Amino acid sequence: MCGFVGIIDKNNKKDKKKIVKSMADRIIHRGPDAEGYFVDDKVALGHRRLSIIDLKGGDQPLYNETKDIALVFNGEIYNYKKIREDLLAKGHKFKTNTDSEVIVHGYEEYGTDIFTKLRGMFAILIYDIKNNVIVGARDHFGIKPFYYYKKDGMYLFGSEIKSFLEHPNFKKEVNKKALKMYLVFQYSIYEETFFKNVYKLKPGHFFVIKNNKMNITRYFEPTFDKGDKAYNEYRSELKEALEESIHAYQISSDVEVGSYLSGGVDSSYVAAVAKPDKTFSVGFKTQGFDETEKAQELSKQLGIKNKRQYVTPEDFFNILPTIQYYTDEPHANLSTVPLFFLSDLASKDVKVVLSGEGADEFFGGYPEYNDPLSVRMYAKIPSFIKKPFAALIKPLPHFPGKNTLVKYSKPFYERYIGHAFVMDEKEANEILCKDLKDNVNLKDILYPYYEKVKGKDELTKKMYFDYHFWLPQDILLKADKMSMAHSLELRVPLLDQELFKSSSKVPSKYLVKDKQTKYIFRDIALEKLPEDWAKRRKLGFPVPFSKWIREEKFYNMVKDMFNEDFVGEFFDKEFINKLLTDHYNNKVNNGRKIYNIYIFLIWYKEYFCK
Repeated sequence: MCGFVGIIDKNNKKDKKKIVKSMADRIIHRGPDAEGYFVDDKVALGHRRLSIIDLKGGDQPLYNETKDIALVFNGEIYNYKKIREDLLAKGHKFKTNTDSEVIVHGYEEYGTDIFTKLRGMFAILIYDIKNNVIVGARDHFGIKPFYYYKKDGMYLFGSEIKSFLEHPNFKKEVNKKALKMYLVFQYSIYEETFFKNVYKLKPGHFFVIKNNKMNITRYFEPTFDKGDKAYNEYRSELKEALEESIHAYQISSDVEVGSYLSGGVDSSYVAAVAKPDKTFSVGFKTQGFDETEKAQELSKQLGIKNKRQYVTPEDFFNILPTIQYYTDEPHANLSTVPLFFLSDLASKDVKVVLSGEGADEFFGGYPEYNDPLSVRMYAKIPSFIKKPFAALIKPLPHFPGKNTLVKYSKPFYERYIGHAFVMDEKEANEILCKDLKDNVNLKDILYPYYEKVKGKDELTKKMYFDYHFWLPQDILLKADKMSMAHSLELRVPLLDQELFKSSSKVPSKYLVKDKQTKYIFRDIALEKLPEDWAKRRKLGFPVPFSKWIREEKFYNMVKDMFNEDFVGEFFDKEFINKLLTDHYNNKVNNGRKIYNIYIFLIWYKEYFCK
């Protein structure tokens, strides 16, 4: 795993070389083992390497035989040996045994079609020197990050936004338009990031820059080809695909591979199939917020060593500025914090870990995918009946079922954003300062995605939305940034292109069945795991933040931040302080809203007040 940077600007070659090195040094945590550069009068490429395959011969940039194609690359290609054989047969000559070099010769042979042939995770930057073209690509599901900056004819490229800060012509500005929807989703959802003129390359896309013009093309989109075969046929095909993927992701390494392990079925299944030497777990010493004992128990049953660690409230609050630095943009998923400590724990023993991300999206694992029959029936009631009824009960004091009645009175594209809905647009406007209130709503964001699956069943719609929002912009972002903060490569064998070809065919009735989410996956897992593990309810990384800020010490930490001088530039200070006070006095649970606000302020202070 690695990090890369790139520049197209008007600086001279000498200055470019100095700048690109500073940019690469800023992300040395992504690749502490080696560095490499290419610089000419137009373009500069920089690379920081974490050595995993061909430890001695895989430094980048890499080139083709005539050295008129240069590559910097972050990721792992798991089918590189097969592609290499094909390219050797076509006359290409290789200088290394790395997976990276197949991309160089693959581009030379196939052009941008090479991206559809790659199996794995990747962010790629290619300089086609002969044709004066820059090409960039991001993997199918967005496992690896890719950012670019464009303004006034200058382009910057990188694995992390913070590298751009080292360029003297980079103008650092807050994109305030991103704040409202961040409050709703808990993460940055727009293509333009929280830094003005800095963009994310979307998953499954590549760009070509020629004559200083960028054209972006989509090469992959998740589609669902549901069949109607017998259950056992799907089960057999899926089981084979699962085990093949886990083994492929495990053996493609010249260093030891460990595994993360919670008490849930996803990471447990990966560990049971892979049988690594070590597993790693973290938790909190608070009732209902710790799965480390179960993880340790399963490790013993599997004959695997388990290392675990507890995170204290002090650990949690003290590390938040560091975490927001590494995430680049404000990111308010509470589980990011234990994942940071988990990555730190694992990095002391291994360079590569396997993890269970992707299983919920591929196999229908989230509780939100399993609406009770009563909710599904209510959702079918005509909106002209539900909407006035919801408007009538919304101002009333809370009662059981109220939130569900209000939520399901809305059309699908206004009520489903994924698994981190924190507040609606109206509540976000109440929190924001006067200058940032606007009329942007969820329909503006989500309807174009809904249009592509509006004829599908509700589960498929939810999964499609999650492929485009929750998965790449929350789950995978924190997985990459927290692991790479510790120079650790995290692999996700349950989020594989070949595996998706099997999972996307499974009918929804086999994904959620008999009130059980991830039904077919759990059934397969029963062959490798005790029933208690295979059927355990999903917890993720539960964090007791809402409990902690009812303690005076932590309440005051948040209150001090809410009253910093710069806060009024973004929020109604009186309103957010009331949210905090009401929560502290146990009048209402505002914990998630408070955390979203708190994290944004920490991020802003980290990047703009130093």
